[in-house]
Amino acid sequence: MTDNNRVVVVGGGYAGVMAANRLTQRDDVSVTLINPRPNFVHRIRLHQLVGATGDAVVRYHDILADRVRLVVDTASRIDAAGRTVLLANGGTVPYDYLVYAVGSGSAVPSVPGAAQYAHGMAGLEEAQRLRAVLDTTPTMAVVTVVGAGATGIEVAAELAAEGRTVTLVCGKVLHPYLHPRIRRKFAKRLTKLGVTIIDGPGAKVTAVRREAVLLADGRELPSTVTIWTAGLSVPDLAARSGLTTDTAGRLLTDETLTSIDDARIVAAGDSAAPSDMPLRMSCQAANPLGAHAADTVLARIGGGQPKTIAIGFFGQCVSLGHGVATVQIASKNDIAKGFAVGGFLGAKIKSSSFSGLIGHLADEAHKPGSYTWKFRDDSRNQRLQALAAR
Repeated sequence: MTDNNRVVVVGGGYAGVMAANRLTQRDDVSVTLINPRPNFVHRIRLHQLVGATGDAVVRYHDILADRVRLVVDTASRIDAAGRTVLLANGGTVPYDYLVYAVGSGSAVPSVPGAAQYAHGMAGLEEAQRLRAVLDTTPTMAVVTVVGAGATGIEVAAELAAEGRTVTLVCGKVLHPYLHPRIRRKFAKRLTKLGVTIIDGPGAKVTAVRREAVLLADGRELPSTVTIWTAGLSVPDLAARSGLTTDTAGRLLTDETLTSIDDARIVAAGDSAAPSDMPLRMSCQAANPLGAHAADTVLARIGGGQPKTIAIGFFGQCVSLGHGVATVQIASKNDIAKGFAVGGFLGAKIKSSSFSGLIGHLADEAHKPGSYTWKFRDDSRNQRLQALAAR
């Protein structure tokens, strides 16, 4: 067979790399991966990079199939009619099928002063700049973390374990995803580390100043370094390219992950919105979504019918200081349950996720099509039907 099916994957995160590797199952498929960096960013370790306890960079050489061509550049626009990706350097990459896996990054804060004085950490360069700032900041200076989701909790715990004075501003409640019973355990652990938790109805941030954070109830919290972890956003590449998106900017697809505008464009990862009911932004969903996107493309190339997604969750694993973690157990449709795994086992699960995710990508590079996922949400169709009936 010859290479006559050109597939371009835009975005080299978990979903993009998984899709690119899996696509090499067929000899008549050539795969190009477009990514703005020459290395893979292991995002679930960015809090360790900020805390100076771990690295978050992995060489593509270690996880990308040899047959995948890596183009280090930024996609500036997708010309769906011409089946071409336009690059920031002025070049173009033609495709027969495209996998849209541009991922997510820090949300642009609308709070006055936040963009000027607060540091994001959802991307590699942001995390590196933040670490550089912390390196020149006295240990006893107050660090304020705004946003108490998983990322906010992890970086607050990491820095507190380092001996820093940390305030965690929750908005309303500590990590809304958690079951109330498990939330109390998280709060207890954070308090033990010395983290000051600010929650309740008046804990919404209304402004950020150079050395202070202002709250809705009038409080002014001193803050030498302010870290903004509240929310994620997706790149606007799809919208700029004239493709239909959901309200958050994710590419709107059907249940096979195919764009509702173009059967030759398939989405995966954080930037996908299947049936306008996207899965939680997470590496837990990214690998299966990347694999399913590749399977959809391969089915079309082979003349078959793509399958609908059946991707479930097991919960959420959150670091609570170096070497400590708790796993909030959830149903397959991602509803938190009233129990969790902590202690040695919780720490082991979290640690294994660091190597496990990379291992899955590397294994797929060497044996494309081998990756499978255990957790499948069989209730998704019922929930979609219920939403359609409203």
